[in-house]
Amino acid sequence: MNERWIPLNVADCDDNPFVQFRRWFDEATSVMADREAVALVTSTPEGHVSARMVLLRHVDDHSFGWYTNYQSRKGRDLAANPRAALLWYCEALGRQVRIEGAVERMSSAESNAYFAARPRGHQLGAHASSQSEPLASRHELEDRVTEVEAHFAGGDVPRPIDWGGYRLTPNAFEFWQHREDRLHDRVVYSLNAGSWSRQRRSP
Repeated sequence: MNERWIPLNVADCDDNPFVQFRRWFDEATSVMADREAVALVTSTPEGHVSARMVLLRHVDDHSFGWYTNYQSRKGRDLAANPRAALLWYCEALGRQVRIEGAVERMSSAESNAYFAARPRGHQLGAHASSQSEPLASRHELEDRVTEVEAHFAGGDVPRPIDWGGYRLTPNAFEFWQHREDRLHDRVVYSLNAGSWSRQRRSP
């Protein structure tokens, strides 16, 4: 093979897009510093779109998940329009995966379990930060952290009521493999009546 990139053929892709994602995700282990980083794209009902990076903290055979403040911009977007897209990108292997679908909040038990496992500094920060709200200065934020730290001194830090997990259940995937001369390989999975179908798309 003369080119650097590994061809992506439809016949080589697993019937199940979750299995195919896990395959690429595992192959990126040794070449990505932050393999869990994904772009999350949300939109208001009026079509105002925003994107940001989040960490993929949940992957199973049916969904993908992350955690955040419910009152953040992404949280407000999802409350009004509970659909989103994720983009996972691996520059080293010339690969990206687009994932689209409906979003719902995780259960309180799931969010509590994840929050309890976080470093204490992260827990305190979740209480101190009113995410996406105006902040007069860095000093103001640091003062809030100090106050929260004193409040919970000597005890466990509970999960804030406005913080927790989201789960995206996909109805579409696209696996993209870089190729020479911009003749990239694209394989799209679509969900129809509970079954996944896949096809090649033009680059």
